[in-house]
Formats: sequence, structure tokens, C-alpha cells
Amino acid sequence: MGMTMTQKILAKAAGLDKVEAGQLIEARLDLVLGNDITTPVAITEFEKAGFTQVFDRDKIAIVLDHYTPCKDIQSARLCKQAREFALKHKITNFFDVGHMGVEHALIPEKGLAAPGEVIIGADSHTCTYGALGAFSTGVGSTDMAAGMATGLLWFKVPSAIKVTLKGKLQPHVSGKDVILHLIGQIGVDGALYQSLEFVGEGVASLSMDDRFTISNMAIEAGGKNGIFPVDEKTMEYINGRVSRPCEAFTADPDAVYEREVVIDLDKLEPTVALPHLPENTKVVSEVAGMPINQVVIGSCTNGRISDLRIAAAILKGKKVASSVRCIVIPATQEITLQAMKEGLMEIFLQAGAAVSTPTCGPCLGGHMGVMAEGERTVSTTNRNFVGRMGHTTSEIILASPAVAAASAVAGCVADPRA
Repeated sequence: MGMTMTQKILAKAAGLDKVEAGQLIEARLDLVLGNDITTPVAITEFEKAGFTQVFDRDKIAIVLDHYTPCKDIQSARLCKQAREFALKHKITNFFDVGHMGVEHALIPEKGLAAPGEVIIGADSHTCTYGALGAFSTGVGSTDMAAGMATGLLWFKVPSAIKVTLKGKLQPHVSGKDVILHLIGQIGVDGALYQSLEFVGEGVASLSMDDRFTISNMAIEAGGKNGIFPVDEKTMEYINGRVSRPCEAFTADPDAVYEREVVIDLDKLEPTVALPHLPENTKVVSEVAGMPINQVVIGSCTNGRISDLRIAAAILKGKKVASSVRCIVIPATQEITLQAMKEGLMEIFLQAGAAVSTPTCGPCLGGHMGVMAEGERTVSTTNRNFVGRMGHTTSEIILASPAVAAASAVAGCVADPRA
């Protein structure tokens, strides 16, 4: 009986020749990640347990991205606590305002995630780094504290679902449509504590940004992680970013999967998730015309440079509808600079959009786009639960950058192909 990609990575990290689904293992960690909301809780637990030093200051990353630049006194206190801890323990990868970005875009950009590594983060969307062939998963702040102190963590080895991708994406269809389609097909608990392993000839046609988007939302199907095989595009991405040795793993031919889901990329259409679950999906042509109040283009799901290019191509020479607030948030400082060089910022501003410094703010209803009662947003974020981005009667429609930009212009949910 063979092993999946995820199982091979975990076996190596546990110092074992083989692992099986359901097995409990203790694995070595390559990176422990936290943000300005979760790190302070981890610090409190770390100190309460009597720990006085971290296991490796180079293998911990703290990114102040959720409520920053600080929206109020309490968020400033949390950032101060994280800042002082990073200084005390000489944390190498500490990212503050002016240097930070949305964590799950920043970590790969800085070369802190690589194929074959085991990464935990006190944020549910840590599964993003599976796009690079890593095992990465979200954990609680207590587990983050243990990871910072020991560099080890217990895991139950997940079983897997094979997601076979065929064909290639058509114009105005992206990785966001792939993952929304999948979640709509299997449900928000369809991969509960399982690994979503993406394979097939269709993988080669996906950009790295598409893969980051898809892996990012594995958790929205209940997945423990999402993971892609390492190919030429992966190696091209990490070249110049990652200098340490890394190892790519491939699933054995006789690896065991709970089931297989086949997606024909040729046939996918722009897809949205209506309130209040990511599984409530429709092709955009079915719901076009729904009135909206706001559009958010950004987040750890869709704030990368390709996302901004897609949005700018649609907004160029047009105006955001007078009834809509459009907020564009590049995910990192590097992406912001690239967007400026390419003239994308000018396009957004001339269209009547607001452009922000990198932040997670609106995604979690923190700041920079909180909704009032009864309002509706088309957002490129990853979660549309009740009250997620504001008042409990507000609504979130999850969409790709293409759909979001087209909707900003139309003043309602719109098909970018129209």
C-alpha cells in the first residue's frame, strides 16, 4: 500500500519509513507562523508554560497583517506584544507595517515555504503553501506556542481525496472558479480532516497564483491541507527565493484515496458562492444582476499581481458604478510596487476605486470595508459566513477578480465575459 504526497512528507518529518491514514505522529516543523491576532495568544501560552526560548529564531514568522495599520487601541496593544516578543527572541522573520503583507502571500514571496516542508500557522488558511508541494495546515494558538518552543507537533495522518484536473482554463476563468466549483460539488465538510491532492494534466496549465488560490481554500471544504505536485512552474517560482535544500514528493502509484473527483477545466464557467457558505455556488450567469453595495479585490486568496492585472484589464477606461464602493488591496509591498510600475494603480484610481496598503482588514470584518446592515459585497476573499465582513444581515458573494471587477462597473453581479 503506497503513500500520498502528504503522507510521504509527514513520514519524513516524523523520521519514519511509512505512515498510514489515522496514525498519530510527532513531526519536525520547518516553519511556525502567526499573525497579530493569534500570536499574542500564543505568546501568553508560551510564557505561561514556562518556556524561555524559541526552538529556532529563523523558523518562526510573525506577520502583523489583520488589524494593521492598527485600527484601535486594542489592536495596537496586540501588535506591541508581538513586536516585543519578536525583539526579545530575535525572530528573524518579523514583518511589521511598511514591510508586512497579507501573510499567505508574503510567506511564499519571501521564500519561507518550500517543497516537502512541514508548516503550521495559527491561521486557518495556512494551507496555501500546498501550492508549492509543502504540507501546511492551520492550528490553534496553543499549538503555535508549542511549535515555537519545541519545533515539534503531533499530527493525525490524514487520508486523501484525489482531485484530477483535465483540460485548461478558458478566458475569464481562474483558480478561484476551480476551487469554488469543487467546494460546491463536495460541500464545506466534504474533505473533513483530509488532504485534497490535485493531480492530472490540467495542473500544468495552472499558474502558481491559481494554485495558491486553490490551496488557500482547501480549508473551506474542511480539508486538513491542499497540495499540488512540484513541477517546472513550482521550481521557477522558488528559484531565487529559496536557497536551502528541499525535496519534492510524488504520490505512489498505489496510494490510497478515499475517492476521486474529476474537474474538466475546459468546461468551467465563472463561478460565485452566494451567502452564507462557500458551498452555495452558482455559475455567475445564473445570478447576474443581483444589486451590490461594495466590491473588495484582495486578500490571501486573490491579492496577487495576476489578480490585480485581471481586475485592471476590466476596469481600464471604465468607472466604478456610483452605487458601489470598490476597494483594491495588493497583498504585499512587492506586489504594490509591481502594480505601480505596470500602471495598474493609475487604472484603479481613475476608475474610482480606493487602493489600500496591504491588510487582511475587510476579509474578517476588521477594518477597510466593514459593511452595515443589509449591505452586499462581491469579494475575492475566501469566506462568506454570517457577519464575516460586518453586520449579521450583510451578505458576501465570493468571486474571482474578473467577476469582482466586472461587478464593480455594472453595479450588480456581472459576468466578465459579457
